Parts: sequence; C-alpha cells; structure tokens
Amino acid sequence: VQLQEWGPGLLKPSQTLSLTCAVYGGSITTSYYYWSWIRQPPGKGLEWMGVIGYEGSTYYTPSLKSHTSISRDTSKNQFSLQLSSVTPEDTAVYYCARGNGVVNVMDYWGKGTLVTVSS
Repeated sequence: VQLQEWGPGLLKPSQTLSLTCAVYGGSITTSYYYWSWIRQPPGKGLEWMGVIGYEGSTYYTPSLKSHTSISRDTSKNQFSLQLSSVTPEDTAVYYCARGNGVVNVMDYWGKGTLVTVSS
C-alpha cells in the first residue's frame, strides 16, 4: 500500500487549504480501514486532524472540527482534506495515513507535504 498526498505549498491567511491523498495497492472502501490526516507544525509534535472510515463516516478532532472537512472519491480511490480560514499557525507538514481498525495502528503513511501559510 502506498499513499501520496499533494496540494498547494503556499497559502495566504484566510484561504482554504485543499489536500488530496491517493491510495495505491488497496481500496479505501475495504473493511476495516480508516483514512486519516495528521499534521506536524515546525518544531512541534504530530497532531491528528480527522478521519474518514471505509464506510464513509467522518470524525474530527474537536479543536479543528469547525473548519475541517474530509471527503472521498471512491472512483479515484482518493480522500481529501479541506481546512478553511487558514492562519500562519496552520503551517505544517501534512500527512495522510491508513489506520488499521483490527490492530488499531496507523500502518501506512504518505511522505508528507509542507504547507506554508504566509502573507
């Protein structure tokens, strides 16, 4: 399984960040896998942002819920993240990852993509 994320490298404050993750070697609709977005700001730890399940359900970390949306395109085997009203504090490396619901681990990760928010 391979995951590859992409999106704009630079945004201005108040814009909406859109990232997409393509999954190769496995279907995003296969039970019991969950597809997450995680980010790591410079010099800080990992922050889990949200997830979309194999059945399409979504869940977001409460602090980001109001301006985060995760969706999927099953025909392309991709899932996406939208983060609205970005600020410089949203500058981070953004990762997509697969969660294995059977063993409860994130077993495959993308390489990450750096997003910088700056005026």
